[in-house]
Parts: sequence; C-alpha cells; structure tokens
Amino acid sequence: MLDPGAVYSSIFSNIWPIILLVVVIVFFKSPFMKGKIGEGIINLTNSAVLDETIYVPVKNITLSLSDGTTTQIDHILVSKYGIFVIETKNMKGWIFGGEHQKEWTQQIYKDKYRFQNPLRQNFRHLKALEETLGFPTSAFISVIAFVGECEFKTKMPSNVFRGISYTRYIRSFAQEKLDPLQIRQVLNKLQNKRLDQSFQTDRNHVHNLTERFAKTAFSDIDTCPKCGGTLILRQNRTNGNALYGCANYPTCKHTRPIA
Repeated sequence: MLDPGAVYSSIFSNIWPIILLVVVIVFFKSPFMKGKIGEGIINLTNSAVLDETIYVPVKNITLSLSDGTTTQIDHILVSKYGIFVIETKNMKGWIFGGEHQKEWTQQIYKDKYRFQNPLRQNFRHLKALEETLGFPTSAFISVIAFVGECEFKTKMPSNVFRGISYTRYIRSFAQEKLDPLQIRQVLNKLQNKRLDQSFQTDRNHVHNLTERFAKTAFSDIDTCPKCGGTLILRQNRTNGNALYGCANYPTCKHTRPIA
C-alpha cells in the first residue's frame, strides 16, 4: 500500500520549482517591479553617460509637502546647469499622448491602457521641489524618459524621450544657473527634507496617492487640464469679467470662462 505522505512529498518535490518559477514571473511583471527595473536602467545610464561630478544624482526621494501630501521623485540630477528632474516610465507597445492631455494611452496589440500624463506628474514634482528648496521655476528642468520596448505613435514634446537619448538633452544645457554654494545647499536640503527610505514610507505614499485621486476623481471641473493644478476664481484685467484661472499662474496660464 502506498504511503500518502510519500506520494504527496513526491508530487510537491516535482512541482515546487514550477510554482516558484510562476511566482517569480508574476513578481517581475508586477507594476512595482517594472517601475524598479526602469529606475535601475536610468540609474545605470546616468552613471555610465553623465559625469557624476557635474550631474550629482539624488535617487528615489520622497518629500512631505505643506498641504499634508507627499510626492515621490525617481531621479534628480543637481548641476550648475540646473536641477534636472527625471520621471521614468518602463513600458512596451505603442504610446500615444499630447502635452495637455490628462491621460496618455499605451496600446499592446488590440488592448489599450490609460496612464497619467507623465508631464503632469513631473510638474507636481517640480512644484514640490520649488517649495522645498526655495528656488525659482527657471532652476528646474523636467525630463521624461521611457524605457522598454515602446514606440511613440504621436509627436512628443521636446523633453520626452525613449531610451538613453534624454542624456543628450541634459548635456545640451550650457548656461550656468547654480553656483557651487547653491549646489551644496540643494544637496543638503534634499538630504535633510527627504523621508526615510523604507517600506512604511512607500506604503504611506501609496495610501496618500489613493486618497488624492479619490478626491480628484469627482472634481475634474476644478482641475486645470494643462498642469493638474486647481482652478480658482479670478478677474480678467482687461475687461473685468470673472473667470477661472490656474492657481499655478504665472507658471501655468490656463483659463476657463465661467459657464
């Protein structure tokens, strides 16, 4: 008579490698791991192509803002040519998007998926850094870097790139904006202001994002379609008429008439 325990043990010893392989595949295909892989590719590219004595990297930083929210920034390069803020997207398939669209589209064969406009994502990062560091908007340069087997199917803004071409854009800046003392001040402030890199920080940030998007899902009418800022009541200086204007003015000059 067969021993059931021995049978189960034999079956498990044969299938556990398959189970482990499936778990590993699912894990590496998860959005979390795809994001981490994308960030790793950009980190390696920055180290290989950009001189770290000129472009000092600050990686994966979470900042707490005055309104009680948090923002998480993939990559910051601090240099005398400005503060480069890089938003990374690890995606495959066809990518469709425009500068002022709230969402962009990823198409893989016949399937389409929507994701937040990375330009708007990075605009929030720039405003967060502006608040944290106290530097003017002109000191920050937004860069969007797509990695993975993707292809742009619409004309992209000049600061959106695929692969490592974003490094040429960064090196194209030749006008000095920060002196050595300001660079040290920026690095010190970022180090002092950043939240601890931990699972709890990431968890709190995800919870914060969930709450923020839940609130904005019902208030698109009060949201600027250009930058994601809040539309507030203003007055036209020319004719005195009331209108809605973006709270991020003069950085964003979007307006909307009152219905």
